[in-house]
Amino acid sequence: MRKTIGYTVESIGYVIGAQGLVSFVSRTFFGTEWGWIHKIVDLPPAAYLGIIAVGLTLVVTGVRTRNAPEHREAL
Repeated sequence: MRKTIGYTVESIGYVIGAQGLVSFVSRTFFGTEWGWIHKIVDLPPAAYLGIIAVGLTLVVTGVRTRNAPEHREAL
């Protein structure tokens, strides 16, 4: 079960981090809107760095959960 949860959290983290990165780069360097985050909320470019951090946190949490040893009950 941990592997399934780990993969799911990690996958969500990749999507959120990628969207944050794309949105930050597009607003900072091109002055346009890419990705789908801008369709939900209007954020300043610095807030997208926070979204990238949330995505990275989810990826790290997913990897740690996936690689954590299984809990075994003592007999």
